[in-house]
Amino acid sequence: MDNQKVLVVDDEPHIRLLYQEELEGAGYAVAVSDGSDQIVPLIKKEKPDVVVLDIKLGPERSGLDLLQEIRRENQDIPVILCTAYDSFQQDFKSIAADYYVVKSVDSTELLTKIGLAMKKAAKK
Repeated sequence: MDNQKVLVVDDEPHIRLLYQEELEGAGYAVAVSDGSDQIVPLIKKEKPDVVVLDIKLGPERSGLDLLQEIRRENQDIPVILCTAYDSFQQDFKSIAADYYVVKSVDSTELLTKIGLAMKKAAKK
């Protein structure tokens, strides 16, 4: 797992910190962004194996829009959409994601989905 890297994009500092601690504790390298960075250059710079993307990135930015930008550039990188709401599944743009996780202080589901996404990334 040494070289497996996760990029966490979330506008909430405490979520970024929680995910970073949990993921590093599980042995992953972690890069974080508050969502204000341009996503495609950030992915090229950080070279993550998996992206964990919050759907609501403040009033001006949508994770679903960032997901579309990622997919235009890179069809292969697994993207896990993270949200506090489950209504996003009705949004057609969300179909481009590989997995979905509802935010929780219990990161078991997130770690499980990241494990699945890493296996998927390894096959590409």
